Amino acid sequence: MNLPTSAEITAFHDRCLADPAWPPTEIRMRETDEPVWQWIGENHRNNCLLWAEEDLARRTTVSAEDIAVNKRHIDKFNQARNDATERVDEQLLIGLGLVDTNSARTDSPISNIKAGSRLNSETAGSMVDRLSIMSLKIRAMRQQTERTDVDEAHRESCRGKLARLNEQRGDLASCYDQLLDDARLGRAHFKVYRQFKMYNDPRLNPALVAEAKK
Repeated sequence: MNLPTSAEITAFHDRCLADPAWPPTEIRMRETDEPVWQWIGENHRNNCLLWAEEDLARRTTVSAEDIAVNKRHIDKFNQARNDATERVDEQLLIGLGLVDTNSARTDSPISNIKAGSRLNSETAGSMVDRLSIMSLKIRAMRQQTERTDVDEAHRESCRGKLARLNEQRGDLASCYDQLLDDARLGRAHFKVYRQFKMYNDPRLNPALVAEAKK
């Protein structure tokens, strides 16, 4: 498996955001694409949908019912975003040879980690997720620098923030590449950390369990 570099991932994120038809209703990948790209796309798509709903949920002149609809959409997209992040981690771990392919999706994966390898607290998939969010922040801040209905002081302030966001994305991209390099060499590893979003599960959320009993 050809593991995606940070440069390839950030270029994909930016290319998607530049497409007027993005986000699509579903991710369509080419047969030649590695499986990991399906989930990088799903993660980015749901982050974009989530971003739009978060903006709408801050409205102050609409009904509480409208905001409730936004909140339900936020929950749905956030869950899908986290699910895709886990799948990115699974695919990267398989590609790195750090986990048995057949057990990668289970809660007890069989690892192939070398002795002495350090455990990285953040997963590569989480970094991909953060890179996606960073691309959205960069686009939004760039749009602020191009506004004509504000004064120059506003645009200048946003240009400074945009420079910092680009620096932060570059730092994160370097950390992602370094983690994968270290993992290839047996110096580091990461695990899939299941989110177990209990509030979205009607079997585990106490409020939903109580509702079901009524």
